[in-house]
Amino acid sequence: MGRGLVGISNAKEKLRRTISPRNGSISSTTNDVPKGHFAVYVGETYRRFVVPISYLNHPLFQDLLHWAEEEFGYNHPMGGITIPCSEDYFISLISLLKSS
Repeated sequence: MGRGLVGISNAKEKLRRTISPRNGSISSTTNDVPKGHFAVYVGETYRRFVVPISYLNHPLFQDLLHWAEEEFGYNHPMGGITIPCSEDYFISLISLLKSS
């Protein structure tokens, strides 16, 4: 359980660094992300999805973050969080999260 909280904390810190204006400017890839949301990259083509930050608290989404941590660590090739699952799986998960 503690490892999961550390992983979530690390993901939140990665998001803060990505969108932090302290670095001089906000990354151009985050200019179109509304407040309270973050971008993730999914699948072989790294399709970009913008999802609510509230999803970080959902156990199924946390499982995906753990999977991403195992696959990529916290050095993501796209500069944001890259999730190693198919687009279809991710879309199904997001649909499930929206309905719950």
